[in-house]
Amino acid sequence: MSVRRIVPNIQSGDPEESARFYGLLGLEEVMNHGWIVTFASPSAPTAQVSVMTGDKTGPVIPDMSIEVDDVDAAYAAVRESGAEIVHPLQDEEWGVRRFFVRDPNGRVVNILGHR
Repeated sequence: MSVRRIVPNIQSGDPEESARFYGLLGLEEVMNHGWIVTFASPSAPTAQVSVMTGDKTGPVIPDMSIEVDDVDAAYAAVRESGAEIVHPLQDEEWGVRRFFVRDPNGRVVNILGHR
């Protein structure tokens, strides 16, 4: 299993204000589902930050998202470790398969793979 990208998730009550701010840094909107907006560097597309007003199916806003090439293998490894699963492995309507896990520091991590 390998990591494809790591994206910090920032809770926001005003995604438009965030868009203006991150635009000052040269980041461009690459995804917008209404409740989550992702901004990326045009020259380094995996350099990203997401702004979230909530999570459509998850119980909390995760602190970060980690995209892996095999989310099922990641889920199996995390379950075997005994780590707390915060949101079960499931396929989402926007084309990802994901789950949330709490890391040893109490942070919630969204582990995902694109289908």
